Amino acid sequence: MAKWGEGDPRWIVEERADATNVNNWHWTERDVTGWSTDKLKELLLGLRVEGPEGSCEVTDVPKLDGEASINNRKGKLIYFYEWNVKATWTGTSKTGIKYKGNIEVPNLSDENDMDDLDISVSLCKDEPNTTLTELMKKEGAKKVRAALGSYVDHLKSEFTQGMILPTANGVASKPQPTQTKVKVDKTQIGSSVSAPSPSTGVKIPTCKFSLKETFLTSPDELYRTFINQDMVQAFTHTAAVVDGDKGGKFQLLEGSVNGEFLELVPDEKIVMKWRFKTWPCEHYATITLNMKDRGNETELKVECKGVPTVEEDRTKEGWKRHYFEAIKQTFGFGARLY
Repeated sequence: MAKWGEGDPRWIVEERADATNVNNWHWTERDVTGWSTDKLKELLLGLRVEGPEGSCEVTDVPKLDGEASINNRKGKLIYFYEWNVKATWTGTSKTGIKYKGNIEVPNLSDENDMDDLDISVSLCKDEPNTTLTELMKKEGAKKVRAALGSYVDHLKSEFTQGMILPTANGVASKPQPTQTKVKVDKTQIGSSVSAPSPSTGVKIPTCKFSLKETFLTSPDELYRTFINQDMVQAFTHTAAVVDGDKGGKFQLLEGSVNGEFLELVPDEKIVMKWRFKTWPCEHYATITLNMKDRGNETELKVECKGVPTVEEDRTKEGWKRHYFEAIKQTFGFGARLY
């Protein structure tokens, strides 16, 4: 990589507060799988059609298998999405008899136009035949197709902001949509929406929060749990790389989490820069772990700063599940022995 101020200007990294992707040259990616799941459910649930024979309504979306992301390469936006959608509809005849059926769309993808979607409508097994099925196949399928088209429109409008970043002269180029279909490796962990600033480039909206947990162990043992590679591999149940010294790097959960230890006060405090793999390139949160001896217990307070706002809930749940619960279950730090 070129040094600051040297080499091809397309690769120059300016000294700026957000350390952003100058000139839009590098490949950047935003995972929008979580947002897509919520948006698809929002658009599909409650869809309703009526006819002389009765009415039908989408009442559940029990299955959404797939992923979605937006990529920026040299100022061009590439949208990737691939979903298998399964929904449930309920029909009510004019006489009040209720019927249940299923809707399946196996090929909602960036490779298919809306008109090419396969929308399958059927009655549930053992349900008696009803003319409401035809109503749902004709009118209901039209509304489902329109809702899925609306999802794609929202995807391209709500998450375009911040993907085309200001160039070295501080001016943002206009998005250049591309027809290229690119499939890249994804994870389920999302990144965030950026908000532009004319003076310093794109800044990511961030938040701060704290978590508190009690472990039935000593501060020194809990401290070692976070900086010892063998112990990290034990509670994550995967291979990990952990250099437990100041300035040491770490990578765990199959590369989904990585960072660097900034400050280490044995048995008391750990400060690290920490990120999910799918956060915007080079964006890190600052995580501070404070441990206090409470007799037979150790109180751990986790202070998180600089977490992308849209990632707050997911980051909290990740720490609770992959750190707190996993450590207690692996080392027995959550059970009292009498």
